[in-house]
Amino acid sequence: MSTSAPAGGHAAPGEYTHKQILTILTGLLLGMFLGALDQTIVSTAIRTIADDLHGLDAQAWVTTAYLITSTIMTPIYGKLGDLWGRKKLFMFAISIFIVGSMLCTLAHSMYELAAYRAFQGLGAGGLFTLVLAIVGDIVSPRERAKYTGYFMATFGSSSVLGPVIGGFFAGTGSILGIAGWRWVFLVNVPIGILALIVVFRTLHVHHVKRQARIDWMGAVALVICLVPLLTVAEQGRSWGWGSTRSVVLFVIGALGLVLFVAAETFMKDAALIPLRIFRIRPAAVTLVASVIVGMGLFGGMMVLPLYMQIVHGASPTESGFMMLPMVAGLMTASLSSGKIISRTGKTRIFPIFGSALMAVGMVLLAQITADTHLWIVMIFMFITGYGVGNCMQPLILTVQSSVPPTSIGVATSSATFFRQIGGTIGVAVFLSVLFSTAPGNIAGAFDEAKQTPAFQQAAQQALQEPASSPDHRLASGDQSVIAGVTQDSSVINRLAPALAHPLKVGYAESMTPIFWTAGGLGVLAFLVLLTMPEVELRQTSAAAARAATSGENAPENVRP
Repeated sequence: MSTSAPAGGHAAPGEYTHKQILTILTGLLLGMFLGALDQTIVSTAIRTIADDLHGLDAQAWVTTAYLITSTIMTPIYGKLGDLWGRKKLFMFAISIFIVGSMLCTLAHSMYELAAYRAFQGLGAGGLFTLVLAIVGDIVSPRERAKYTGYFMATFGSSSVLGPVIGGFFAGTGSILGIAGWRWVFLVNVPIGILALIVVFRTLHVHHVKRQARIDWMGAVALVICLVPLLTVAEQGRSWGWGSTRSVVLFVIGALGLVLFVAAETFMKDAALIPLRIFRIRPAAVTLVASVIVGMGLFGGMMVLPLYMQIVHGASPTESGFMMLPMVAGLMTASLSSGKIISRTGKTRIFPIFGSALMAVGMVLLAQITADTHLWIVMIFMFITGYGVGNCMQPLILTVQSSVPPTSIGVATSSATFFRQIGGTIGVAVFLSVLFSTAPGNIAGAFDEAKQTPAFQQAAQQALQEPASSPDHRLASGDQSVIAGVTQDSSVINRLAPALAHPLKVGYAESMTPIFWTAGGLGVLAFLVLLTMPEVELRQTSAAAARAATSGENAPENVRP
C-alpha cells in the first residue's frame, strides 16, 4: 500500500492525500497551540497572579494541581482513543480545557485557582497525546516526518508569544473591566472555540470500533501512585525531603506503583499501559530514554529563563525572546531530520546524535557565569536546542512503528507520559538544588566582593542613602536582604550594579551544577539509545493498516 498521495492527487485505499492531511492538521495544530500557549503564558504571569490573590506562598499548588491531573490523564486519553476513536475524545478534551479556563478567571484565592487549574488539566492531558496519535492514524511514519515543521512552528510560536502575551496581560491593570491577569486564562476561550469548530468540520478519521475492558483499576492505582509523588516533587524543597509528610507520601506513592503493576499484569492487553510494550525492545528503550531526556531537557530549560531574568535583568517578556535561539535550534533540527527520515526511513541515528549534542550543549552552559556575554549563552542554547530537536520526533516515530497499529494511542501516550514524568522530576530536583544552594553561594560571592575597590566605593555611597533603601541595608551588612533575594529576586534590579553583581554571581554559581547534571543525563540517554535496534518505519498509516486488517472501507474523505 502506498503512502500519502501528492497534493491534489488521489490517495491509495485507506490513505489520505496531502491536501486532506493539511486540512486535518489545521484543527490539530490549533488544539496543540492551545495547550502549548497555556504553559508559557501562565508561567510568565504567575507571580502577578499570586500577588493579586495574596497567596505567593501557595503559588506552587497552582502548578502542582495542573501537573498532576494532566499527567494522570495522558495515558488514559491514549487508551480511550484506541478503543472509542479520537475525534470525539479530542473535542471533549478541548471542551474541558475551555471550561477550566473560564473557571480560572473567576478565582478569588490561590487555592480556588489551584482547584480550577486541576480541572483544566483534565482536558490538557489529551491535547498533545491525541494530536500525536491522530497524526499516527492518518500518516505513515515515513511520511509523518515531512509534517514535523508544522508542529515545531506551533511550539516555536507559542514559546515566543506566550511570554509576550503573559507579560502584557500581567502588566495591564484591567481590560474591559476585567483584571489583566484574568485574561491569561480567558484568552484560551476564543482559541479553544475556534479549535472545536475546525476539528468538527475537518477531522474525519476512520475508526474501527473495538470491544475491550476499561482498565479502571489501573487508572485508580495510577492516581494513588502519582498524586503523592508529584505533590512531594513540587513541595519537597519547602517541606524537607526527609520530613514526615514527604516520607508518608513517598510510601503511599510506592504502594500505588505496586498496585499499578499488579493491575496492569491482571488486565494484560486491556491495561492502561500494557506491560507487553516493555518486551518490545525499541519501545522499551524509547520509554526509558524519554524519562531521561525529559529530566535533562525540562530541568535545564526551566533554569534558563531565571538566568536571563536574574543575572541579565531581563523582563519575563524579554526572557521569552531570549529563548529564541533554543527554539530555532529545535526547529532547524526537527525539519532537517524530518526530511532525511522521510527519504530513508531510518530514525536510530538521530536521537543518538541528538542526546550527545544535548549533553555537549548542557556542559557548555555549565561554563557560563554572571559575566558571560549574552550572545555566547545564546550559541550554547542553540546547540542544546539542535540536540533536543533530533530527539523528540524520532523517538515518537520509533515507538509508534514498533507497536501494532491498534496500539498507536497507547504507545504515543506512554512516550509522552514518561517524558512528562521525567520533566516533572527534573524540574523539582533542579529547582530544589538552585534554591537550596543559592543563599550560601550568594553569601560567599558577597564576602569576596567586599574586598574589591568597586564594591567598597558603591557601599560608601549606599550608606549615604536612607536606612530603608536596599542599597543601604545591603552595604550595612543586613543579612535579611541576601536571604530575601531567594524569595523576591526583583530586588537585585533595584540595587547599584556593583552591589548587585555578587548576588548575580551567587545565582549563576547555583545554576552550574544543574547544567552539569543535565549534561550527565544527556550522556546517560546517549548510552541507553545505543542499545536501541533500528526500526524500519511503516509506509502505511495506522488507519490504513487497521482498515486492511478488518476489511473495512477506506476512511471518509475530508471536506474541502
